[in-house]
Amino acid sequence: MKKYVYLFSEVEQAEKHAGSWDGVRGLLGGKGANLADMTRLNVPVPPGFTATTEACNAYLAAGQTFPEGLWDQELAAMKAVEEATGKKFGDKENPLLVSCRSGAKFSMPGMMDTVLNIGLNDEVVKRFIERTNDPRFVYDSYRRLVQMFGSVVMELDDEPFEEVITAQREKAGVTNDSQMTGDDWKAVTEAFKQIFRRGTGTDFPQDPFVQLKLATEAVFRSWNGKRAIDYRNAAHIAHSLGTAVNIQTMVFGNLGDTSATGVAMSRNASTGEHELEGDFLFNAQGEDVVAGIRKTDPISALQTGMPKLYDEFQAIADRMEKHYRNMQDMEFTIEDGTLWLLQTRDGKRTAQAEVRIAVDMVNEGLISKETAVARVSADQVDFFLHPQLDAEVVKELTPIATGLNVSPGAAVGVVAFDADIAEHWAKEDGKQVIMVRPETKPDDVHGMLAAQGILTSRGGRTSHAALVARQFGKPAVVGVSELEIDLDSRQMAIGELVIKEGEWISLDGTEGLVYAGKLDTVVPDMSNEYLKTLLSWADEIREIGVWANADYPRDAERARSYGAQGIGLCRTEHMFFEPERMPIVQQMIMAKNITERVEAIDKLLPLQRGDFDGLFRAMDGLPVIIRLIDPPLHEFLPSHDELVQSLADLKVRLQHFSTMSEIDEALAEIRVKQNYLERVEALHEANPMLGTRGVRLGILIPELTRMQVRAIFEAACDCAKAGVDVHPEVMIPLTSHVNELKVQQTTLEAEAKAVMEERGININYKFGTMIEIPRAALTADEIAEVAQFFSFGTNDLTQTTFGISRDDAESGFLVEYQQRGILEENPFASIDAKGVGKLMNIAVELGRGTRPDLEVGICGEHGGDPKSIALCHNMGLNYVSCSPFRVPVARLAAAHAALASKK
Repeated sequence: MKKYVYLFSEVEQAEKHAGSWDGVRGLLGGKGANLADMTRLNVPVPPGFTATTEACNAYLAAGQTFPEGLWDQELAAMKAVEEATGKKFGDKENPLLVSCRSGAKFSMPGMMDTVLNIGLNDEVVKRFIERTNDPRFVYDSYRRLVQMFGSVVMELDDEPFEEVITAQREKAGVTNDSQMTGDDWKAVTEAFKQIFRRGTGTDFPQDPFVQLKLATEAVFRSWNGKRAIDYRNAAHIAHSLGTAVNIQTMVFGNLGDTSATGVAMSRNASTGEHELEGDFLFNAQGEDVVAGIRKTDPISALQTGMPKLYDEFQAIADRMEKHYRNMQDMEFTIEDGTLWLLQTRDGKRTAQAEVRIAVDMVNEGLISKETAVARVSADQVDFFLHPQLDAEVVKELTPIATGLNVSPGAAVGVVAFDADIAEHWAKEDGKQVIMVRPETKPDDVHGMLAAQGILTSRGGRTSHAALVARQFGKPAVVGVSELEIDLDSRQMAIGELVIKEGEWISLDGTEGLVYAGKLDTVVPDMSNEYLKTLLSWADEIREIGVWANADYPRDAERARSYGAQGIGLCRTEHMFFEPERMPIVQQMIMAKNITERVEAIDKLLPLQRGDFDGLFRAMDGLPVIIRLIDPPLHEFLPSHDELVQSLADLKVRLQHFSTMSEIDEALAEIRVKQNYLERVEALHEANPMLGTRGVRLGILIPELTRMQVRAIFEAACDCAKAGVDVHPEVMIPLTSHVNELKVQQTTLEAEAKAVMEERGININYKFGTMIEIPRAALTADEIAEVAQFFSFGTNDLTQTTFGISRDDAESGFLVEYQQRGILEENPFASIDAKGVGKLMNIAVELGRGTRPDLEVGICGEHGGDPKSIALCHNMGLNYVSCSPFRVPVARLAAAHAALASKK
């Protein structure tokens, strides 16, 4: 017969059955496994037993019926506990009372409440009072059983029970439960029985074995309860694990002033300091501490009140840490001067505490550097890089809207509906601004840079708003579909709530939440020495390089300070969007002949040279990959709809002008806008993202990319002469055919050599291409004959592989696809391993087959995603490149990937 029940003293049998300690945790649950382990270590643990997760799954599979042998095994285990304690379950002379607690493999706090004092009934209570002469203690214990059994096992509303206690306190004229007398609790117990009878249609069960069986079933059923399912979904815990049931001998912290109960951490869960942290109460039971019914005392007060027991608890805490090699969260009870441990588990902690504890434990010799690095999650490192909303404030509030959490951190500011106002308010008036737009465009960048955060009603994880926000470390929430923006009235609405321009809102980019009003933020400290130490260990472990996407020297400097080993992507077109440069770029686009175009391009040359000079100096000694202009030219011009509307407005205004100067000025403006409109219409493409951009643009307007290469190499030569160690790499985007690369690269390399000859200096350089079209991946062997390096542009590669628009999909069908399980993950958040990943792998193998020393990296937003980094590690890529603010995360994730590959 299958063994479903294990005594705490049978841990060796459980190990034999499960095959490993991880298997024991899966079988007995984390709580049951630790109770058994502590029993083996001779820690004072009240005797008990565990009904396994296998029993739970069998119960649920059988339509909520006990599997054969389970109940008989529980009865046998109860006999063994009776022998260990010298008490008898259900006996009124010397009663054994037990608690019933759930315990899955992974901690799920609050998912199933505890039931205490199982075994009490009217007869036991009567004799218990005679034996103890303490009716207060006995009725306090009995009322807890009736209330817990009613609310937890029978699923009655808890409020009527609490109302009875409140009414009795008022009647007794006391302010807290500890002041209630035995008569008070007796009255409460009788009232509780009436609530139980009304709610269930039956009397409270007097048979202790019925109480035990019903409590066991309630724990099993709770596994499929809504809050448990929601918690598992949020915590990514498998639904197939099941929960164990722990039945444990009751010890009482409410026997008087020599008794107490509490919960304590072996280290400070907020800061990580090596000190006991927790709360306790004298003369109370466990739920009093966590329920907030009474004001608790800090654990340090136990040192004053019970110094010997405090020292004993401290010694056990140290011993548990050494055994489990982790910070412990422990529940304890002191019964009439005797200390008992009811539970220990790895403690929950803040990101700061996690990092400090990991580093401290390495220094204390408890764990290795590898364990420390593996223990800290990428999300916890990310926390250090962005301000957060004050958790104490937020927990009392309800967000007004939710969207995609595309760029983490908190932002608080007044609403501004366009980039110019955002910049003016921020720079001129010193205001904190949140820029709110239906969606952002490249010419909104100046407002985005000035804003504290960004909120859009449309867009996805790789929308313009998301990409720029991550690039510059701006918290952002995008794709808030319920957000209606009225730009004419300068207000936005979410349901009935209307927020006008200039009013305060707060964003939580980490969770994708929007709050009304001005909330407080807490700024984490990136200079944290513990974090620096941990990341230095990650650097020792990882095998793949971590570079950064940076378009300006200030971003390169930040990236380098965060540990970047190079620039994997400098997007030169972002430099063109600077306000003082846009007129020159537009002059180039509007040129009627080659002479006018070259004249404009020549004006851009010194500006671009200065940009690259700053990048090379910031990255002295490290590689800098500069991507030549990529987007279609129409993005640098006003939109077609804006021009049409503007012309219509001008023509209406023209009718009201009375002076010739006003008329002449308006006619001149109309001619300019009409020229723009004609050029925009001439440049119009049905699908510009697959149109004249990237290498195609460079071939059609070779003087533009020649200017960029000249600027790169003039800056590189000048820096080299000044003693800067430069490593320029020129990247040609959107290649789909090797012949494109041959035409463009031949022209550009000739320009580079001409500059070096003019400057009288030779520098090492590389020319390469982005692999962002499936055909390029499939013909990578041919492309590698010309290109000296590959860089995967995974945003476009994902888009062209799936045949979906990255700007539209996330706010459209992708959401439903994920909800319905058609796609497990958003392919723009993590690389699609079976499709896009397979193309990448083909490209790597083909490319290195032609050029064995081919440098291959990734520069899409996936470069900062831990799952994608692991995929890149396994492919043997040289580096990943991500936004500067993701560099520390990528360093840790790369180390995680290296550790995982060695298992």
